[in-house]
Amino acid sequence: MTGDISVLIVDDHPVVRDGLRGMFESAPGFTVLGEASDGVEAVARATALDPDVILMDLRMPGGGGVDAIRELTRVRARAKVLVLTTYDTDSDTLPAIEAGATGYLLKDAPRDELFTAVRAAAEGRTVLSPAVASRLVSAVRAPGNEPLSAREREVLALVAKGTSNREIARELFISEATVKTHLTHLYAKLGVKDRAAAVATAYERGILG
Repeated sequence: MTGDISVLIVDDHPVVRDGLRGMFESAPGFTVLGEASDGVEAVARATALDPDVILMDLRMPGGGGVDAIRELTRVRARAKVLVLTTYDTDSDTLPAIEAGATGYLLKDAPRDELFTAVRAAAEGRTVLSPAVASRLVSAVRAPGNEPLSAREREVLALVAKGTSNREIARELFISEATVKTHLTHLYAKLGVKDRAAAVATAYERGILG
């Protein structure tokens, strides 16, 4: 890449935004285009300013980061999103990555690591803090931790109502063979072997409810 990397800072704490702005403005190779205090504002500012990289907090009143990432992905924003947060729990990490985040760093990362991460994100490379990377690897390896697709959730919801494969196929306008494929995949993801166990596990994990 040539020229400065343009950055948009999204965080609901003014002190954090000021700190990040000062850090990037004092470092060569970066330009801070603007700031936003929640996810909704982040999408609007990203659309107007077209930054290379968005530093995105996740938990913000008035519009969270994951929803903003999802919307930016939907509108095909050019910016790469680098999540910068205090939290590294699975409930935060996986949805952010699935929504389209390029990377995920914790706020206690050293400044040089942050600069390197922003440069990598601008080039389209994935950046994950070691703690987050190990969580993602564990989630992928562990049976029953992979999230269900939207279609698999639809099939599962109909199974929970006692709907037969033929009726599911008719309702979702797909073939019975496709229904069976979806069932096979969601059984594997939930770590179960039949319909009853799939429904019970889904309720237990809050997938259905």
